[in-house]
Amino acid sequence: MTAPARPRKHYITDWDPEDREAWDNGNSRIANRNLIWSVICEHIGFSIWSLFSVMALFMGPEYGINADQKFVIAATATFVGACLRIPYTQATARFGGRNWAIFSAVVLLIPTGLTLMLMMNPGDFGYGWFLGVAALTGFGGGNFASSMTNINAFYPQRLKGWALGLNAGGGNIGVPVVQLLSLLIIWLSSDHPEILCAVYLVALAVAGVGAALYMDNLDHQTSSAKAMVDCLKHYDSWLISLLYVGTFGSFIGFSFAFSQVLSLSFKSSGQTATAAALSAAQIAWIGPLLGSVFRPIGGKLADRFGGGRVTFYCFIGMVASSVLLVVSGIAADGHPKHKIENAQLTGFIVGFILLFLISGIANGSVYKIIPTIFEQKARQNVGLNAHGKITWSRSMSGALIGIAGAIGALGGVAINLVLRSSYKTHQSATAAFWVFLGFYVVAGVITWWFYARREVVLDDGYSAPVDTSMSSQAHA
Repeated sequence: MTAPARPRKHYITDWDPEDREAWDNGNSRIANRNLIWSVICEHIGFSIWSLFSVMALFMGPEYGINADQKFVIAATATFVGACLRIPYTQATARFGGRNWAIFSAVVLLIPTGLTLMLMMNPGDFGYGWFLGVAALTGFGGGNFASSMTNINAFYPQRLKGWALGLNAGGGNIGVPVVQLLSLLIIWLSSDHPEILCAVYLVALAVAGVGAALYMDNLDHQTSSAKAMVDCLKHYDSWLISLLYVGTFGSFIGFSFAFSQVLSLSFKSSGQTATAAALSAAQIAWIGPLLGSVFRPIGGKLADRFGGGRVTFYCFIGMVASSVLLVVSGIAADGHPKHKIENAQLTGFIVGFILLFLISGIANGSVYKIIPTIFEQKARQNVGLNAHGKITWSRSMSGALIGIAGAIGALGGVAINLVLRSSYKTHQSATAAFWVFLGFYVVAGVITWWFYARREVVLDDGYSAPVDTSMSSQAHA
């Protein structure tokens, strides 16, 4: 009689992803299993974080929430999610990647259940309730930082761009999925938005159980408050965070605001409020889906061509997309009462979708820069032994992933507030489009100067900057 199988332990010691023999003989399967459930947990977290971006389409006059307040609700959720990314980054080191994935899924049952309550009782709860519950959905935004920090520790340098891009893209795709589900519910039963919340209550339970069964804790998770402070001493941390405002900040900000902008635009074109909401729901999911799908591609391209170079070309594309928005906005503003005709409406839709797609690629490529920069610094530090270099590089990379994720998400807050101010002051979004255009120009210049013209290339032996311009000036 065979002895019963002993339960699998979920704590791994002495994990070295750079050991190719161990990687080929089983470590890759362990890393991929953790990646799969990390993606699932982060995916559902993103869906909960963006829950009110779709609930806004269900919130008719009976809820007592106007368009201006809807932008503030979205900004509140984005802001809380951004702030939580700092402590969530440290949580994997303190509690373990598996343990924190379980917690981060279970805790989201609270805002999801409260959202269900609000949507089932239109008019019974005021604006303050919606702000409070939207803030709680921000816990879903924190999932990104802990998930990315955890996966960064599982994978070797040569695969980090792909792994981090896939993890982030799989999480980001939670935004279009919740929007598609909302469209299905509007089509089937527009008076019952609580159905969407019920679906996610079940999904959260599945994610929590799956993380408990299939994920692992690593003993060398090194992200900490001290690492974050030390990380900020390097100018690259601030520059990369700024670039991430333009990439992920654009993705999450537009994800929260796109349906609102579309709804207002369709109303300005002559549709009724109900028809405008349905038209917006039919289109709003396309941009976030493309941005999510193309994020791993950005990581893969960065693995091959370098994160700086790919990010630079992305910002050029985002500048061109913003020009399309500005031109369409100026044309619409020239009409009586800012009436939007089909040509301008098409310009808005195409411009936003291009921004989603390109920002998705840039999300993946920026995150490739992070481990590359700190791996290079570690290899050049003669005061550290081999183990110390590995530990320091992982610690700094994990810390910056959290910091950049938090600051980048604040860009999403800014997008919602800039759009709100533009509509409130000018009754159109054209002024906001000018702001976006100016920022992307600045981000593109910074990317070229610091990361694209002298791309850092790492191999198994050493790192060296490769000059991609005619300049022979040393990279500062």
